[in-house]
Amino acid sequence: MTDPITPIPHDRAEGENECEHALVHLNEFLDSEMTPEDEQRMRAHVAHCSPCLAELSIEELVKQLVRRSCSERAPDTLRVRIHAHLTVMSTAE
Repeated sequence: MTDPITPIPHDRAEGENECEHALVHLNEFLDSEMTPEDEQRMRAHVAHCSPCLAELSIEELVKQLVRRSCSERAPDTLRVRIHAHLTVMSTAE
């Protein structure tokens, strides 16, 4: 018989419940920044926890919207103005 999958990635902080811990690591999961073992534990948790699954779905949607919205390139004049402003700010410090 195989060992049961621990439903949460990494170690939890003191006083942190499983869902709080899963929510802290949602972006790691969405960005594929987890080890395969941690990813499997996260999948197991959200498969059995509808509030965390709902939050995961919301985060995925937001990431998709941002990705789609950020595909446009700023006009060259705006980019030059921003670069000049940042250069002035960094030399003033």
